[in-house]
Amino acid sequence: MLAFRLLRVALHLFRGLATCAFAFPRLGHAARQQRIQRWSARLVALAGVEVRVSCRPGLQPAARALIVSNHVSWLDIFVINSVGPCRFVAKSDIRDWPLIGWLCEKTGTIFISRGKLRDVRRIYQGLVASLHAGERVAFFPEGTTAAQGTLLPFHANLFEAAVEAEVPVQPYAVRYTGKSGELHAAADFIGDMTFVQSLVSVLRSGGMTAHLELLAPIETRPDTHRRELADAARREIADALGMPEGREANRA
Repeated sequence: MLAFRLLRVALHLFRGLATCAFAFPRLGHAARQQRIQRWSARLVALAGVEVRVSCRPGLQPAARALIVSNHVSWLDIFVINSVGPCRFVAKSDIRDWPLIGWLCEKTGTIFISRGKLRDVRRIYQGLVASLHAGERVAFFPEGTTAAQGTLLPFHANLFEAAVEAEVPVQPYAVRYTGKSGELHAAADFIGDMTFVQSLVSVLRSGGMTAHLELLAPIETRPDTHRRELADAARREIADALGMPEGREANRA
């Protein structure tokens, strides 16, 4: 059974490779976005994950915004893309993942090298340009994945892009639960776990639900400091996840 499910996921990944290689060059931006959304939704479904989207009553998500979310798993990218495709900022390590790395690159992922100030500046300029162009841009301010029930300090650097592009910050909160509503440990992608090991863990989980909550947009002003935005986003996400915000300071 596991082998069959792995085969279905692998075939879907190869279909994605073929789409990026042969269809994307002939498609306009809107058509590519539709393909990404459908493909992501199918991948998540093949992994046995049901996506549920929610927001607070009366909340209107921002039409143009810099999207930020807590980070649990490689699944996060595809859960969010299944709702609305984004250009993600991701660690350069992901580029080396089998199949997934190439797919992420071809679908517009922006890769960043950790610890390289010059790379952060390059990424920042690209984010501002993308936001000015009306693109949906997202990143994970924790900088890495964290086990569910944990919210790491937020790096604040890239929040500056929202200020310069004059768009709000749109926080998302994501969590994965089992049939009884408990946080599902199989979603955790931490430590030295490889993508393949994580995929097998998810497929063996017996199914889980991804809860994606859209939170209130955080408005920006020309004098808004990036740390202020990072603090506000972390508070919103911590509250949505039902966890104490903690005393850890956000990162510059």
